[in-house]
Amino acid sequence: MPIATELQVHKIIGDLTRKTFPVTGMTCASCAVSVESILKSTPGVTDAGVNYANQSAWTVYDEKQTNVFELQKVVQSIGYDIIVEVDNPSEVQEELQKKHYHEIKTRTIWASILSLPVVILSMFFMDSAAGQERIAYANWISMILTAPVLFWFGRNFFINAWKQAEHGKTNMDTLVALSTGIAFVFSAFNTIYPEFFLERGLPSHVYYEAASVIITFISLGKLLEERAKSNTSSAIRKLMGLQPKTVRVLVNGIEEEISIASVVQGNIIILRPGERIAVDGVVVSGSSYVDESMITGEPVPVHKLKGDKVFAGTINQKGSLEFTAEKVGRDTLLAHIIKMVQEAQGSKAPVQKLVDKIAGIFVPVVIGISIITFITWMLIGGEDAFTHALLTSITVLVIACPCALGLATPTAIMVGIGKGAENNILIRDAESLELGHKVNAIILDKTGTITEGKPVVNAIIWDSIAMQNEESKKILYSLEILSEHPLAEAVVNNLRESGISGISVTGFESITSRGVKGDFNSRTFYIGNRKLITENNILLDTVLMGKADDYQKRANTVIYFADQDKVLAIIAISDKVKSTSAAAISRLQEMGIEVYMLTGDNQQTAAAVALEVGISQYTAEVLPSDKADFIKKLQSEGKVVAMVGDGINDSQALAQADVSIAMGKGSDIAMDVAKMTLITSDLLSIPKALKLSKRTVQTIRQNLFWAFIYNVLGIPLAAGVLYSYNGFLLDPMIAGAAMALSSVSVVTNSLRLKAINFKN
Repeated sequence: MPIATELQVHKIIGDLTRKTFPVTGMTCASCAVSVESILKSTPGVTDAGVNYANQSAWTVYDEKQTNVFELQKVVQSIGYDIIVEVDNPSEVQEELQKKHYHEIKTRTIWASILSLPVVILSMFFMDSAAGQERIAYANWISMILTAPVLFWFGRNFFINAWKQAEHGKTNMDTLVALSTGIAFVFSAFNTIYPEFFLERGLPSHVYYEAASVIITFISLGKLLEERAKSNTSSAIRKLMGLQPKTVRVLVNGIEEEISIASVVQGNIIILRPGERIAVDGVVVSGSSYVDESMITGEPVPVHKLKGDKVFAGTINQKGSLEFTAEKVGRDTLLAHIIKMVQEAQGSKAPVQKLVDKIAGIFVPVVIGISIITFITWMLIGGEDAFTHALLTSITVLVIACPCALGLATPTAIMVGIGKGAENNILIRDAESLELGHKVNAIILDKTGTITEGKPVVNAIIWDSIAMQNEESKKILYSLEILSEHPLAEAVVNNLRESGISGISVTGFESITSRGVKGDFNSRTFYIGNRKLITENNILLDTVLMGKADDYQKRANTVIYFADQDKVLAIIAISDKVKSTSAAAISRLQEMGIEVYMLTGDNQQTAAAVALEVGISQYTAEVLPSDKADFIKKLQSEGKVVAMVGDGINDSQALAQADVSIAMGKGSDIAMDVAKMTLITSDLLSIPKALKLSKRTVQTIRQNLFWAFIYNVLGIPLAAGVLYSYNGFLLDPMIAGAAMALSSVSVVTNSLRLKAINFKN
């Protein structure tokens, strides 16, 4: 039972609520199908899903019809449990995981100790040369030793199988309980009443060693599987370990140490050199450098002064700081990252839906094959028909465990998403991870994506009359301070440094993809691009027009400030291209991906930036809806399109794209819409994400191939198809060992994703 998601709650619509719970007691993919189906059939539940690999379940339900305790009851009724209404479900889950691991370890050790003499007895004391009396003694000893192996150390198989049967369901425990139970009952009958078969001229065989060793091998396999699966959640544990347990706060001038859970908004937190920041906040005093590499991926520490933001999980270096807690608990950036990774690891890839359907019918089909195998051997088996029929039907039940099938996809998804998180790539769901490797066209926004997103004013060139008017500068300042556009912030900062202050303007209005306007003293003023000026028939003299064209050729964005009659000033703003943008775009092109740039900026600036980074296909002066339409056009041509953006204006295009990628420093809405978020501003993370997708999908395919081929080959072999050719019958003990190792091999193969080298 690896660490699952914390209990997560958020409203959907009206009275519908979504919650995610850790699940306990699941032992195979069929268990997950059983839990999912029972949750979906619960009154009030509109949807539910279960992930076997990370042992979690999510439900969407109507609070007026049911509650978490009712959900817990229905899950408990089929032999499982969910953790509800606790303050620290992850810690509870981790404790349960450790306890479960130790229980399996204890059962495996004792089952091995008791099974060893049974195997020895079967090898040396069951031969006819040993004599009937010695055989009888050996049988009784074997029965006494095997009984606790099955019914104490292996009791969970029988208990869970019975609970499943009560609800008309089956799982791996059903196969194990049937195979070992039948072997033991038949052997016990022959031990107590050996004359029954001997009087009819048939040998009274016993199969205690098969029953006990099957339990032992399966327990050993589960032990190895649990150890391997725990490694798939290491990324989550690393992220959780970034948050300290206690903090020092200032209360009435006195320093107190409190738990992280007790921190509330407004607390003044004292941060000393070398300490890790516990919550998000704003510096109120002090000066220091903070290592934010875990969030941004940038190795250079950031200098923090009064008014600067700090984030949970980052590390203070030499200086001391005091900051006000702004976001605490689940609202911090670190908590948001953890939640995204957890939810993504619990999501299902499209291929998993097919696997779940197969797992749901797999066990009944195997039981049917086992029965057919028994009947077939009874009809054509000759003198040893019954012995062969019993052995082969038991072996079919043992070898056909669906564990490997159930683990094939989710373990690869968990490791892949964890690997992404460690490399500043947050993947929201498994579908985008599975689809990423198919991307053959990628669209990049310019500002904040290809460029730094930190525009600075290079020049403000005023009309000769407006230049003398201080009022015009104040109007420009006042309108821009009301705008949310990143270019407006650059203008505001420039004017503020020049000592310009604001005045009261009215009728402020933002005009999509054009600019803004507002009124002062019965006159209307405009700030925006040339389209805004042209559409409002505003005069632009030739001198300002010439200077605007000149700046645009040098990759500057030019915005215009005008009243209702004429342009009063042009403002040249540049946004530096990121140092890694050209390399990232080159790498994407080497991967065979067509790269496009769409921007609302003017044609000349777009052309200059495109030339600098090596993009030949670009479109300028596009509206947000134009970006979405462009993506639709590419999709209609059969392309799988990825969109990378950072602003509110990109959200429509992000929603339309097959794979949507948001820059982590962008707007909240862009990150909410996107299926992937790059915490770092480095575009080189995009080819990394696509490479991760490719490797993850390859791993899923490898896992599914081996899981399917294992059963395709193993079941006929267990049924004895080779017997008529070479007399080979698969021993149930070997089948048990093979079944256990198949699950371990799938998990181990998934863990190889941790070794991906993104540099190649």
